[in-house]
Amino acid sequence: MKFSNTILKVVAAFVAVSIIQVLAGAVAGLLLPFPAGTPHALPHFVAWMLLSNLVTAAALSILGLRSDWRGWTLGAALAAIPLAITVINGIEGVIFLPHSPIPWPSIFLQSAITAAISVPVWMLLFGRRPAVPEANYHPIAAKSRAERAWKFAVSDLAYLVCYLTAGSIIFPYVKDFYATQSLPSMSGVFELELLLRGPVFVVLCLLLVRMLGLPRLSGAVMVGLLFTLLGGIALVIPNPYFPDAVRWTHFCEVTSSNFVFGAIVAWLWGQPQLPQTQVLRRAA
Repeated sequence: MKFSNTILKVVAAFVAVSIIQVLAGAVAGLLLPFPAGTPHALPHFVAWMLLSNLVTAAALSILGLRSDWRGWTLGAALAAIPLAITVINGIEGVIFLPHSPIPWPSIFLQSAITAAISVPVWMLLFGRRPAVPEANYHPIAAKSRAERAWKFAVSDLAYLVCYLTAGSIIFPYVKDFYATQSLPSMSGVFELELLLRGPVFVVLCLLLVRMLGLPRLSGAVMVGLLFTLLGGIALVIPNPYFPDAVRWTHFCEVTSSNFVFGAIVAWLWGQPQLPQTQVLRRAA
């Protein structure tokens, strides 16, 4: 695809994501209004939100253009990725910020509506191209059961290590803020990251590996980058719940740990090199 057409696709995706977000917010507001006393948006909120939408649209467009999936399969996959990230991050937010006035039910509802509306949009933008003769590398089907088991366990553990390492580095900068919250015990953190957040993020990274169809090294870099953008870009948006210093500290924490984690998963599960048939197809 020509570079100009790619830019047009990204711009169209950005416009679509922004419109869908507004529509989903309006519908969610009617079905489940924010509780009384919910803080208002901060200055420059719209500008930062549009930047977040642009980055998200660009990242998902890369996946849409690289993937060998078509039709509703592609549309559902692209819509599911940001939804899964929002839901998992929200669950952690509910646990770590029990005294915060963040309206989680409304946010979850808006995210679900956004995903539902996005499916046909992504399908129309990227799922109507001609089918490709060769499928991308399948990181799960290419492994034996035993290999899947130990690689999934290692990937899950890698997330916990990345999470705890990054968290321990930034904690001195956010400890005053979290002193006002009721943080879970360390065993509760282990259970949350190992049994819920880690496994879901491993699956998402494997989905990125599957859709990108890149060899191991370039795939590791690309998965790390896309997972970082999709998983951390929302933290650039100012909000009344996190002081700016805490928000930017978490942004640095999430982006760095997500990149390392995504690269590890992609390297661990990736293919050494593209088959010759895929090399010729990508070059065409």
